[in-house]
Amino acid sequence: MKKTLADQSIDLSRRRFIVSSTVAGGGLALGAHVPFGIGSAEAAEAAGTEVNLWVVIRPDDTCVIRIARAEMGQGTRTGLAQLVAEELECDWNKVKTESVTVARNHASKRAWGDMSTAGSRGIRMSQDYVRRAGAAARTMLLQAAADQWQVPVAEVSVANGIITHRASKRTTSYGKVAAAASKLTAPDHKSLTLKDPKTWKVAGKPLKRLDTADKLTGKQLYAIDLRLPGMLHAAIKACPVFGGKLASFDESKIKGMRGVRGVVRVNDSTVAVVADMWWRAKTALDALPIVWDEGEHAKVTSASIAAHLKTGLTSDDAFADTNFGDASKAIAGAAKKVEAVYSVPFASHSTMEPMNCTVKLTADKAELWIPTQNAEASMAALSTSSGLPLEQCEVHHLDLGGGFGRRIGNQDVVRQGVAIAKQFPGVPVKLVWSREEDQTHDFYRPIAQCRLEAGVDDGGNLVGLHMRVSGQSINAFANPAAIKDGKDVRQLQGLWQKPGDAQIGYTVPNMRIEYAMRNTHVPVGPWRGVNTNQNAIFLECFMDEAAKLAGKDPLEFRRALMSKHPKHLGVLNATADKAGWGKPLAPGRYRGIAQFMGYASYTAAVAEVSVSSKGEVKVHRMVLGTDCGNFVNPATIAAQVEGSVAYGFDSLLTEISVQNGRVVEQNFDSYHIARLVHLPKVETVIAPTYDFWGGVGEPTICVAVPAVLNAIFAATGKPVRSLPLKHQGLTLI
Repeated sequence: MKKTLADQSIDLSRRRFIVSSTVAGGGLALGAHVPFGIGSAEAAEAAGTEVNLWVVIRPDDTCVIRIARAEMGQGTRTGLAQLVAEELECDWNKVKTESVTVARNHASKRAWGDMSTAGSRGIRMSQDYVRRAGAAARTMLLQAAADQWQVPVAEVSVANGIITHRASKRTTSYGKVAAAASKLTAPDHKSLTLKDPKTWKVAGKPLKRLDTADKLTGKQLYAIDLRLPGMLHAAIKACPVFGGKLASFDESKIKGMRGVRGVVRVNDSTVAVVADMWWRAKTALDALPIVWDEGEHAKVTSASIAAHLKTGLTSDDAFADTNFGDASKAIAGAAKKVEAVYSVPFASHSTMEPMNCTVKLTADKAELWIPTQNAEASMAALSTSSGLPLEQCEVHHLDLGGGFGRRIGNQDVVRQGVAIAKQFPGVPVKLVWSREEDQTHDFYRPIAQCRLEAGVDDGGNLVGLHMRVSGQSINAFANPAAIKDGKDVRQLQGLWQKPGDAQIGYTVPNMRIEYAMRNTHVPVGPWRGVNTNQNAIFLECFMDEAAKLAGKDPLEFRRALMSKHPKHLGVLNATADKAGWGKPLAPGRYRGIAQFMGYASYTAAVAEVSVSSKGEVKVHRMVLGTDCGNFVNPATIAAQVEGSVAYGFDSLLTEISVQNGRVVEQNFDSYHIARLVHLPKVETVIAPTYDFWGGVGEPTICVAVPAVLNAIFAATGKPVRSLPLKHQGLTLI
């Protein structure tokens, strides 16, 4: 019977593995956690007692909390550990974490739930069941102590892992009762009452990240650093034109090169060289004579793509996701009208760690070491491409040197790695993409254009708004089944009228928002923030144009449209207040503002900018506000906001362009990501309402860029409608 991805589910702790079995009913796994090469009872005891699937207690009272989600620098591991520890009532100074293996999650029928990490869901979609896991473990530990003392459990309390019987003043610790607790029947998780977030002592606090020390000392192991006995190394090259084919190559020309073990036709468009060292593989690959069949797409350019998108701005094949009133009629009859066309280019993920994986195949086992945002999908790809069932596959998912959406869906590097490893059975083969391959064979942020029209009445009120987005669809490339009747609502993320994760924050009497699909041969995929980034630029920059047309302050113009959107308005006001909106600025400085919603969080930003007579743009200060409902670690939120500014600023500086069907910007000498010198002072405002759970990692990217562009508009009187800034004769300094 073929297993679906939902049924499939491996991280391997680098130095240990887990031998376990899971019992039905109470859901307690009773197996021991055994270090490599050690199998004694004493070693098992030292490793700790598994109270439940999430919590292991060691004799020294160390609490090991198991984390199923991926860690890629966003702080999810620490945040989830805080949530478990809060309900567990353990000593935070004795908390450690370990990753859950995909194989164990699969064997236990996904007891740890979804292991993917994307869409700013790592904490918000896990928070309830991980908190309940901590509460369940606490309940069992308290019951074990009460049983030992032969007292009612109601007379027992715990703080920092020390259990106290109030009447007799007896105390014990988690480490001393863990073994007894593990034998108890787990309580019904749904029956447990969780703490009010306003009372938290561990969660909700700016605690230091648990993984920082290892990163600072170099102890942290990334997949690209992996070394295994007898390992071979592979360098890879795909046809430079997307959709092109590999016609031929002459292996004889490199056979004598030092360390080369072979050349592999990976698929119909890709070739790899395998050697005893990666640089030797890469050198040989560069010397390998290759003939490409580039096909018809070799004629495509950025100009032809732009012309293709332009047809969507006025075509008849668009669909309206939001349509009430009569926008066209209202705008036509308005006292004043403004129209604009905005455009944003393709953008690459540019992860610090290029795409890579290590694969070892034998007749009865397939192993994969990989930095992945979706370990279960990587497991499925390993199983399918190796031909081995899931039960004979293992995926060791290591921390990621950046993900940003590149490592979530398409498992291209897994399939490539397996195809190469098949030629070297029993030998681990590490495939590492060069930076050039990583830049030119990405799944890019979609390109898009947007035509906007607005009309205001004599009182300066917005009476009509019409938006038409024309651009490439991620779903058309990655998930066609999600497109219903040719309509891809995903591309209007952040502009949805219906309440949800990305609702528009304005009420306009007459409004029509449309999307026309215009796909290209360039592959696209999620890019940190996905479509909220483009759509926020379109809407929020145009709102400033409409405000100017109305003769109103941009903040007041927005406020007038937000009475029915209190959370949007609340974070906008908090951000504007912190930034000192309306207060005098130093000569030559100007402010810009923006607000938007994405990933169930409400965000706003104010940028303080100066523009020289030479077109040099300097962003001096940014204030970014977030209402994510509840929050787990304010220090992590601040770090994520600062990182989102840096990532968003890439859009101001650079683009992925196409010439002769291929990407032009092959490395960082031509794809200019933001440097420290470009970044302003960033201040974070957390404005929680404690009544929902929103995301953190992605939402604020979408407001950072339009706030800067609106500040430039305020400084120059000229709106920035096309990115990067160089297209407007501007330079970010």
